[in-house]
Amino acid sequence: MFGYTDAPQAWERVSRMAGRAGADLPRAVVDGWLTRGELAAIVECCAACTAMAECGEWLAHAPRRTEIPGFCPNRTTLASLGEE
Repeated sequence: MFGYTDAPQAWERVSRMAGRAGADLPRAVVDGWLTRGELAAIVECCAACTAMAECGEWLAHAPRRTEIPGFCPNRTTLASLGEE
């Protein structure tokens, strides 16, 4: 099971943002595209982000499959995982 009890809101945002890019984070770990440590770093980066309100608003209205917005500090990583 994946999830981060220390940062559940960040995990939810990361998971939802990844989904918008077409990335399945648990599958990426299982398939070896991403390590658990890398995934933890993505979640920590999200937890430290200062655009939480903007992120929440964007996630509430963004299409299911779309480009990740520029304000997301994990944009490049999540987009590359969505390309698999």
